[in-house]
Amino acid sequence: MEKITQQKIIQTAEHLIMETEKPEVTLSQIATVLGITHAALYKHFKNKQDLWEAVAKDWFDKNILGNIRVNKQAYTNSKELLHDWLWQFATAKKQAYNHDPKMFALNTHYIDNQPLALHDVLWDSYSIIDNFMDYHDPNLERAEAILSAFAVFNLATFSETWNLPNYQQRFEQLWQLIEPGI
Repeated sequence: MEKITQQKIIQTAEHLIMETEKPEVTLSQIATVLGITHAALYKHFKNKQDLWEAVAKDWFDKNILGNIRVNKQAYTNSKELLHDWLWQFATAKKQAYNHDPKMFALNTHYIDNQPLALHDVLWDSYSIIDNFMDYHDPNLERAEAILSAFAVFNLATFSETWNLPNYQQRFEQLWQLIEPGI
């Protein structure tokens, strides 16, 4: 029997979401596929919310952060680095949405209605920004504020606007507004 790990549980949940095309996969369904009891899942996740946050974070890390290619060493100006990273972040979100809108919606369904879960999923993004900008902010508040300013380019609620012809122009206008305060 294959060892059950957090990653195996997450992969199984993701597979069921894709297979059923519904975000409301139950813990019992996951346990059945894995050949374990429902209660055994709680050895790996404290509750259902903890599991769904892990699923959302895994999807986000693979499909968004995993598609950003910015070489920090190629930049001498941290603002230019931040600009390019934010643009690639927005582009990765747009590409994930355009590649498979249905799966994008399924994978962002839970997070869209859970602000604390969204904060946790975005934590690594805040950390990346904090690192680029040398803020050394233990709570990553400045980085969170920067990414929050670009909400229209990264929150699924706005995904229908991402294919408008002025998408990049709107991004650059927002950048010009916030850049002096960075």
